[in-house]
Amino acid sequence: MVQILKRILCVGVFVCLGMMRSFGASLSLPSAPYSYTVLDQDLSAALQEFGNNLNIRVNVSVEVRGRIRGRMPDLPPREFLDRLTALYNLQWYYDGLVLYISAAHEAQSRLIVLNPISFDAFKSALDALNISDERYIVKPAPGEGLILASGPPRFVALVDQTLKGLVAEAQARRNPVAAEKPQRESVLMLFRGSSSTVFRDGRPEGSLETPHQESISREPGPGQK
Repeated sequence: MVQILKRILCVGVFVCLGMMRSFGASLSLPSAPYSYTVLDQDLSAALQEFGNNLNIRVNVSVEVRGRIRGRMPDLPPREFLDRLTALYNLQWYYDGLVLYISAAHEAQSRLIVLNPISFDAFKSALDALNISDERYIVKPAPGEGLILASGPPRFVALVDQTLKGLVAEAQARRNPVAAEKPQRESVLMLFRGSSSTVFRDGRPEGSLETPHQESISREPGPGQK
């Protein structure tokens, strides 16, 4: 009986956690109604003013077009934002610093190769970084080690950047010596008459006076013989 109770409690905890995780980074907005009176205003300008009034950095895509005509109802800021996105076919995503608002037709779908990262590890990283958002898709795709990411441009970009970071970390763990080994330097010396020019990694460094005739000489970089 005790074991059964423990299992029920554990299930309850996981259900509560799942209900709490609705969006990525928390967009903290006041609960008081947002009063916004407008007769005729550009939609992009209204969204920028929304951010200014609530002290939130807003990035509005150039593809967001339209005009607000007539008085908007007094709604809590979150409902006001959702109402505009529904009326004008928009999407929004908050990355913890900036509220990105884009047109729905800008949404991207991308197939991403996971190897050598597992899907569970990748999804856990997205959750831990508050990138996951239940409105947008990150799920395994048919094929070997593929996932499908779909959503507004900023969301898909963060998903892609997270995977690249995890892959780089995994490769560094497998081969730490190669990751720390500095790249060899390429040195080229070009002689013209009594002067010479040194090119280091393809960039000229300066000229020297030498008695040599015109010729080209390559010098070994550090660590080369």
